[in-house]
Amino acid sequence: METKILKVVRQGEAFSVQSQKAESGQIQKCNIVLREMGGSKFENEFVCAMLGNLAECKFYEGDVVAATLRFSTHEYQGQTFQEILCSDIVKIKM
Repeated sequence: METKILKVVRQGEAFSVQSQKAESGQIQKCNIVLREMGGSKFENEFVCAMLGNLAECKFYEGDVVAATLRFSTHEYQGQTFQEILCSDIVKIKM
């Protein structure tokens, strides 16, 4: 895991997905795009998933946040995919 100071580019709406870990069999999920701090729009960006209660939190374009990101990969039908999970995120007041 890695904690970074990032800017919010955009956040999607929360939606339900199936989960074997949740009692109800479903969990909330939303995607958020975060960009590293810097002077341009060409800094590194990360498309991250937020799950559960975190998916209900709302962030806005330009918000500066401290986010803990978990990077992982998985294979599906012979292809390898990278996933980035935002396991914690807090808005920094400036």
